Amino acid sequence: KCMKEREGLPMMTRMENKQIKFHMITIENLVPEKHFLRKLSQVVDFSFIYEETKDYYCETNGRPSIDPVVLIKYLLIGFLYGIASERRIEQEIQVNMAYRWFLGLDLDERVPDHSTISQNRRRRFHGETLFRRLFERILEQCFEKGLVEGALILTDSTHVKANASFKKNVQVMAERESTSYMERLDVYEAQERAQLETSGAIKPQRAKRTPKEKAKVRRTVSTTDPDAGMLNRLGKPEGMHYLSHQSVDDAHGIVVDVAVTLGNANDSEPYLERIEYMCNHLGLDIKKTGADSAYGSSLICRTLEDMGIELYMPKATGGVNYKVAFTRKDFIYQQDNDCFICPSGKKLTLRSLEREHYNICRTYRADRKDCGACPKLGQCVSDSHRSRSLRVNIFEPAVKKLRERDGTPLHRHILMLRQIWCEGSFAAQKARHNLRCLYRRGLEAAEEHCLLSAMALNLKRMVSCLG
Repeated sequence: KCMKEREGLPMMTRMENKQIKFHMITIENLVPEKHFLRKLSQVVDFSFIYEETKDYYCETNGRPSIDPVVLIKYLLIGFLYGIASERRIEQEIQVNMAYRWFLGLDLDERVPDHSTISQNRRRRFHGETLFRRLFERILEQCFEKGLVEGALILTDSTHVKANASFKKNVQVMAERESTSYMERLDVYEAQERAQLETSGAIKPQRAKRTPKEKAKVRRTVSTTDPDAGMLNRLGKPEGMHYLSHQSVDDAHGIVVDVAVTLGNANDSEPYLERIEYMCNHLGLDIKKTGADSAYGSSLICRTLEDMGIELYMPKATGGVNYKVAFTRKDFIYQQDNDCFICPSGKKLTLRSLEREHYNICRTYRADRKDCGACPKLGQCVSDSHRSRSLRVNIFEPAVKKLRERDGTPLHRHILMLRQIWCEGSFAAQKARHNLRCLYRRGLEAAEEHCLLSAMALNLKRMVSCLG
């Protein structure tokens, strides 16, 4: 009965040990013709690595080193295939024929030890800009192949978790660091103040008797990674992070610039410096830029307007909250006299120039006697003030020009492209190219990590476009 039930079934086969047989085979035959790494080798010439690393080696003395091309490709494999650990990369190369073929290692050659790769990064290349130069050389090949147009650049930032523990955080009082953004504001403030004082619009500023001590702020610092910054934004994970700011060309989504700041830095601070870097160093002829609303400070609007670059960003949400009935719209500005006329016909004259953290404002104020005798005092002046004042940003005309573009077809199109290329790139990098968190510590290591992740994404998009 059992034999009848088994009729029609296949006969069981037992595998014999065939691994002791000798085969005549090459590693070239083991890698599929359509494998991604084959296409990558056909599209990208990695010989530039020898030129960029020649200063780190001696040509006539010393023990033989790992081929620098092998070293860089070793790291690229980890970022191309989302392998975060260098120890794990070594294990994968040991058994993966495609990885061996890409590195130029034969079947019987030993894979470079992970500790050797790590020590090269930590010692030989420490304090250098090697990975920035390698990123730029890959970018040059994108230029040569027509994958970058440079007319429209889209920018956004994302958080990258630092290798730091909550248990190692301490509270310290630190001085507020001066940035290039603040230095630009200082220049505009000095120019505006000199112009107003010369014309007699405001009183000259009193000479400072003693230099003021820099304002100190309370910061959360990690003792394991002091360079990291505490991220505390709505909708973002709280903890020690870095921010990776990426600028992407709209033609094929090639990342043209990467900058890394602390997790508690404002997005707008490095933006102008990166725009100038792309224009002056990379030679891009930028006509339009698209960015998140966090990049939309008034100084950025003014500077980009002076550079002839149109800025597009999401529409403004909210505005100034007034505690009284009369708002800025109820006051009429007289350009000839440089004053405002209130609803009761009284003047608000220019009194001072005040510096805010990210803005510079002209302050217009009414006379106390006029406000005290006004029947509309309760609708115009809050209980905590004696007269009405208005603050006008000196960069207000540039902000108005920006907002005139809101809602246009081009505005909607650029915002859609920013969402596709910037947010889409970050999603791909975090899912497949190691951008979710860091294993190494320090700002320099974080920048190298983000550059390698962007480089891996660019290589994949090059193969997709040309392969």
